[in-house]
Amino acid sequence: MLPAPPPGYPSGYDATIARALREGEVVIYASTDLEVAQPLITAFETRYPGIRVRYEDLNTVDLNQRFLAETAALGSGRPAPGARYADVLWSTAMDLQIKLVNDGNAQRYASPERAGLPGWAVWRDEAWGTTFEPAVIVYNRHHFAGMRAPRSRTGLARLLQENAPRWRGKVVTYDVERSGVGYLLAQQDARMGGEFWYLAQALGRAGVQLSSSTAEMVGRIASGELVMGYNLLGSYALSLMERGAAIDVIAPRDYTLVMSRVAFIARRAPRPNAARLWLDFLLSREGQALLARSTTQLYTVRTDTDSVHTAAALSERLGYALKPISVGPGLLAAQDTLRKRAFLARWHEAVRG
Repeated sequence: MLPAPPPGYPSGYDATIARALREGEVVIYASTDLEVAQPLITAFETRYPGIRVRYEDLNTVDLNQRFLAETAALGSGRPAPGARYADVLWSTAMDLQIKLVNDGNAQRYASPERAGLPGWAVWRDEAWGTTFEPAVIVYNRHHFAGMRAPRSRTGLARLLQENAPRWRGKVVTYDVERSGVGYLLAQQDARMGGEFWYLAQALGRAGVQLSSSTAEMVGRIASGELVMGYNLLGSYALSLMERGAAIDVIAPRDYTLVMSRVAFIARRAPRPNAARLWLDFLLSREGQALLARSTTQLYTVRTDTDSVHTAAALSERLGYALKPISVGPGLLAAQDTLRKRAFLARWHEAVRG
């Protein structure tokens, strides 16, 4: 007996389920940690017994490069039905994802869950924002005893200048060359105004450490090994703080960027029907609630859930300087080859100290 379609889904959805069951699995390339995604995977496999989720947990840059290499190897052909080729790509590197979509690597799909999403989170029914995650300043409370925490980028730069000798090597941010999300956030910062380069130079004078792992950076701040981090994904830090870690999170008052993990179905997905089921489940109230209850308590993009981890709840908690990065063509400029090369050169010069 076929699993029933979710309530309110179109009448032909049972045919999609039947074809997905014949496909038997779905391959996901993702930058979301397996530990975070596991409840989602378990619930999906329970809802659709007979469809196995093969989940590849990859760094954003590795994910992008692997997919491009595997696609190039196909030439004009299609992957075999059982090939280990991505059916769905799900990544925090929004600009890399949008470039893949713009270059014709995604298939259009009118998800039944579309009505529950904000307009900025969907592009051409091909790219789908799935989370609502602010980029924040995270600091260790013990290191800040008796000090006032910075509330803006200018304030952070000034504080770094004043404390550069004793904080040298104890401040961290993303390695924008190895981290897709790090490059995305730095690029968006630079578009917002000149304060970013002033801050980048202050980070350099403080001997900033660079990392491609949010979880690692937040963990080292929580342990006291590091004093603070800039532009870290707030979902990780807020979750750890709620579990008692001696850290605090600052959403800068000048503006707080909000990124979203972008998913799309590969145009040449060997298992397109199973991919549609996965995407719909990821975007559904149930799937979003599971993300909100994950180890990092990802804030959900949906507007109609009753979870405490929603975009509306986060706006109320952190203030209204939140600036969501829209899923769409505005992200393409950051991937222009010459522009990217010039940006990275200027970044290296600034953080060299």
